[in-house]
Amino acid sequence: MKNYKEKTENECEKFTIREMELNDVDEVLPIANTSLLNPWSKKMFLEEVALPYSHCFLIRGENDRNKDIPLGFICFRNIGEESELLNICIHPRHRQKGLAKILMEFYIDFCSKKGVKNYYLEVHPLNIPAVHLYRSFDFQPAGKRKNFYQGEYDALLMER
Repeated sequence: MKNYKEKTENECEKFTIREMELNDVDEVLPIANTSLLNPWSKKMFLEEVALPYSHCFLIRGENDRNKDIPLGFICFRNIGEESELLNICIHPRHRQKGLAKILMEFYIDFCSKKGVKNYYLEVHPLNIPAVHLYRSFDFQPAGKRKNFYQGEYDALLMER
């Protein structure tokens, strides 16, 4: 568990990243449903959390009014020296405050400690903030996946 002391506009002074548990899924679903393309279902989260090679983490904030605010999540799979970033999402009220960057830093650090050397992800090419975020972590375009989103939108495959 890693704590971050950063103050944001919503007055969160401390961020905690912890492993997602099955009983967290209902709280995560509203955040996931803010994603325009392929939001995960409850079943998808439950299955992912249960897999031994899958890792899902929550980022939560604390402030004076509410001691435990869900801000976002990240899910990925590690197999050997490879990791695939499956899903990362920040609640819309908390976007543009560096939280996705914090989750990406956590992800890279966690994986590198596990011996991961190669990272992969898919992103909608028009999701400019996400593409910019991934490029800032040295992810490079590596191809595209046809009809990846909703069976009609291509995804940009990126690797690091």
